[in-house]
Amino acid sequence: MAGKCGACGPGYASPLEAMKGPREQLLYLPCIYRNTGIGIPDFLATVDVDPKSPRYCQVIHRLPMPHVGDELHHSGWNACSSCHGDPGKSRRFLILPSLVSSRIYVVDVATDPRAPRLHKVVEAEELARKANAAFPHTSHCLGSGEILISCLGDPDGNGKGTFVLLDGETFEVKGNWEKGGKIPNLGYDFWYQPRHNVLLSTEWGVPRVLAQGFDPKDVEKGHYGRHINVWDWRERRLAQQLDLGAGCIPLEIRFLHDPSAAQGFVGCALSGDIRRFYRSPEGKWEAEKVIEVPSKKVQGWLLPEMPGLITDILISLDDRFLYFSNWLHGDVRQYDISDPKNPKLVGQVFLGGSISKGGAVTVVEDRELRDQPEPCVIQGKRIPGGPQMLQLSLDGRRLYVTTSLFSAWDRQFYPSLLTEGSVLLQLDVDTARGGLAVNAQFLLDFGKEPGGPCLAHEVRYPGGDCTSDIWL
Repeated sequence: MAGKCGACGPGYASPLEAMKGPREQLLYLPCIYRNTGIGIPDFLATVDVDPKSPRYCQVIHRLPMPHVGDELHHSGWNACSSCHGDPGKSRRFLILPSLVSSRIYVVDVATDPRAPRLHKVVEAEELARKANAAFPHTSHCLGSGEILISCLGDPDGNGKGTFVLLDGETFEVKGNWEKGGKIPNLGYDFWYQPRHNVLLSTEWGVPRVLAQGFDPKDVEKGHYGRHINVWDWRERRLAQQLDLGAGCIPLEIRFLHDPSAAQGFVGCALSGDIRRFYRSPEGKWEAEKVIEVPSKKVQGWLLPEMPGLITDILISLDDRFLYFSNWLHGDVRQYDISDPKNPKLVGQVFLGGSISKGGAVTVVEDRELRDQPEPCVIQGKRIPGGPQMLQLSLDGRRLYVTTSLFSAWDRQFYPSLLTEGSVLLQLDVDTARGGLAVNAQFLLDFGKEPGGPCLAHEVRYPGGDCTSDIWL
């Protein structure tokens, strides 16, 4: 089984060892029906991505959740490479927080990896009662065997950057991870690094506000995030806040995989930039802008200027390349970060988006492109939506891309997604010189699901991947 090495625990001894791991053969994706008008539960899809399989690029199993309207979103593991030194731990369960219902589903993926089964449901009432928390988002396993989940708010829909701890065996809520003191007003993603005694978290927005869709006025009202929050790992207390500026909305945050590296990157959605965070010689954490995606002046859109809306980022396991998605403009970019202070663009491909030729939007001023990009058509299908969630193969050669962000925002910015469904695409990566190319043989159309079109979101591999595994 992938990730096993004699007496070792789950995952791999190091990021470079992980790069030598086996090629992915299965993918797990949460698929969402909320806001589509189809009143059936979200489900976890198992996708066959073994090129030798007769069912290559097909959904081979669907695990429906017990309830309607959960809005499955991101996922994590009960154990990963953070537990590699513990032979008593194994990567058996996928943790599926529901962003809207606040339920947390625990799915058994070990008994039959090709047909996962539901193991336990942690109800929203338990999160509320034991931690005054709701709207769970990012899940990471800890070296202790516990599971840490960030939340966006409290049970009333107000913003609250809190964390909940789950027991790694019973999956009961143990309470809040933080031990008193100030709590950020907002929450979203996080990454921890015990070698540097730090956990860094980001901020999306107030749950009851963002759940209705995006209104630019809510940014002015302070309902969206602007901070990287720096936590003392051992003390579990907020130690510092890095103010990135109003309208920034920092979302996905990634340390370099090398656990000795005290730096990484965060994608800032609305301001369209990437910040490098790092620990200064004085021991404080700081951030600097290293990449900027200029807004485009447009006609026929919500605003006179369209940001790229950087919604996902990831770093290859060798810490050489950074990838990110511009959900609105429609491109995925690859940067060489051998010098983290000076990233160099080495790959770019357009996969849908709002500025393609023939659409409703006319670009009247563009600091990057001479012409609006051609529509992305694969196997005769014009790709709806824009590139959003990313996942890289362990060896760095294949980049998987889905096109749904969040059902309420999909409905607003790409209404065709709700009737056509999202897609899963694959990009071929040049790992020698850099470069991205669409794999025209790979298209999984979630508009053709038996229950009707759905919105596929984040990608996970049974053996772990570069956005869920942390090395200590």
